[in-house]
Amino acid sequence: MRALAFLLLLAACGPDETLTGYGAAGSWTLSAIDDEAFPSRVTIVFEEDGKVSGNAPCNGYGTSQSAPYPWLELGPIRATKRACADLKLEQAYFAALGAMTLVEVSGDVLVLSNDSGNSMTFTRSGG
Repeated sequence: MRALAFLLLLAACGPDETLTGYGAAGSWTLSAIDDEAFPSRVTIVFEEDGKVSGNAPCNGYGTSQSAPYPWLELGPIRATKRACADLKLEQAYFAALGAMTLVEVSGDVLVLSNDSGNSMTFTRSGG
């Protein structure tokens, strides 16, 4: 019985399976979608409590992430409603972000991707 209790305790001390536990914590700046440079400044921030937020070309946004690393499963994206000249770029960003299902972090580069071969590349922006 003691051996079972020890194994259960040991299993509870396993690695942090969250995105932030694997290096995604903090702020990232979008550099490309599908290997094409993105012409507007966009950020994404992964917080330890599963919250995701950032700034799109026109509006601030927020959502949540609940899947363990390396999976990405975002909740509904909520954004402010300001209009601007880059609204089409913003719509393209949100559509791409919503289609991503995997996360890979390598140093100062974060890549979101999906099984269809689409990708979004971000670089660490601090924080």
